[in-house]
Amino acid sequence: MATAVEAAELLEHFQWLTEEQSKNLKPEKLAKVAEEIADIQVYLIRMADKLNIDILESVRAKIKQNAAKYPADKVRGDARKYNEYPG
Repeated sequence: MATAVEAAELLEHFQWLTEEQSKNLKPEKLAKVAEEIADIQVYLIRMADKLNIDILESVRAKIKQNAAKYPADKVRGDARKYNEYPG
């Protein structure tokens, strides 16, 4: 639950910004965003530790899974989910 709260706090910094504005944050805003990202990361590391999950291995496995679900040559520029593709 705390991770969701921290993620919401992170998103608040971007809520009313355009994509271009989001890419060009002022230093003080960027520092606040970095703090929220750190908060989220701390909670994720702690959760992974408590559940005995190897974060790097999990990330590698997920990247491999996503590559199979979303082959770049077929999905580039398409926002559909993997189960919405024909055939």
